[in-house]
Amino acid sequence: MDITRGINHIGLTVPDIEAATEFFKKGLNGKIAYDSQTEMESPRGGEDVERYLGLEDGAKIIKKRMLVFGNGPNIEMFEFANAQQRSAESLQDIGFTHIAFYVDNFESALEQVIEAGGEPISEPHFNTRYEDTSGNQTVYIKAPWGSLIELQTVPNGYYYPEDSEAEVFIPRKR
Repeated sequence: MDITRGINHIGLTVPDIEAATEFFKKGLNGKIAYDSQTEMESPRGGEDVERYLGLEDGAKIIKKRMLVFGNGPNIEMFEFANAQQRSAESLQDIGFTHIAFYVDNFESALEQVIEAGGEPISEPHFNTRYEDTSGNQTVYIKAPWGSLIELQTVPNGYYYPEDSEAEVFIPRKR
């Protein structure tokens, strides 16, 4: 029995989300699905966020955007403030930071990944805006070599802002 449908999104932390969006739109025909954190809102930070995402004390997400590319995995981009950034070792670092796998049976998938040597950095928790429909769950896991893997389920689908340019790619069930 397969526990994953495929890759849902790849996390990418960038120094300037607007410049990165322009590159992806122009260079690779990326489309914005939604912004789940904007500069018009209070930065996303604090003890719970630091614990859930494995961030250093004081690091804050100031922008977060989901981009869609054809019929394949999405790219979830982050821009941080108050973060020491270096080569990709953590979600706050510049570069590709994690791969998210969409799973149907969240508990079984989590158990299997732990048995294979993965280490959750927090307990499972709810997804953020536009992914926070009934039954959703997510958790970041450190792979044995240190890379971040995210398990995610959004069984009742996403919702979108009025200015959404595309819907998020979700791997099909086999």
